Amino acid sequence: MTAVKQIEASARAQVGKGAARAVRRQGQTPAVIYGGGAAPEAIALDANKTRQLIFGGHFLTTIFEIEVAGKKQRVIPRDYQLDPVKDFPIHVDFLRVAKGQTVTVQVPVHVVGQEQSPGVKSGGLVQIVEHALEVTVEPDSIPESIDVSVAGLNVGDSIHADAIKLPAGAKLTVGADATIVTISAPTVEAEPVAAEAAEAAPEAKA
Repeated sequence: MTAVKQIEASARAQVGKGAARAVRRQGQTPAVIYGGGAAPEAIALDANKTRQLIFGGHFLTTIFEIEVAGKKQRVIPRDYQLDPVKDFPIHVDFLRVAKGQTVTVQVPVHVVGQEQSPGVKSGGLVQIVEHALEVTVEPDSIPESIDVSVAGLNVGDSIHADAIKLPAGAKLTVGADATIVTISAPTVEAEPVAAEAAEAAPEAKA
């Protein structure tokens, strides 16, 4: 489960493209907090800190406590935009979250147990079909990653969604029979074999 992180923000009196550009010129990132039955709230974040949070990983699965003018709100990032040239954040959307509420997030898949897989030991390849899984879960129970063990798997074996362990109350949005990881047969390089056959042909004629 990811920890709640603190982030400070200031209120924005004006909205729109012109106002957003003015905010960016001041070294800040325009953002909006919405949802929770309340009106959208325009805010501004420190641009450098926001960039560090985004590129630090798990940004879209982290719960933040944002303080604006002494008022604290729990939120989760739902989207962000980066400048296509300079890669700095130009906008962030936050969703208010409350206790008992669920959110749908993308959680990365981490494969473990390769050293205990007979298929991998014999040259099989771990093929990750789903690199991230969409999970509906309470905000405080969002996992940082979903570990999928291939221990004991042979070539041709697969792990399906119904074998994934999730926090209590969490649900995958994919079907139970969806393939997550499989152990595929090692690839055979045909070219070296063909070359060896070509070299052997003159010898046979001789």
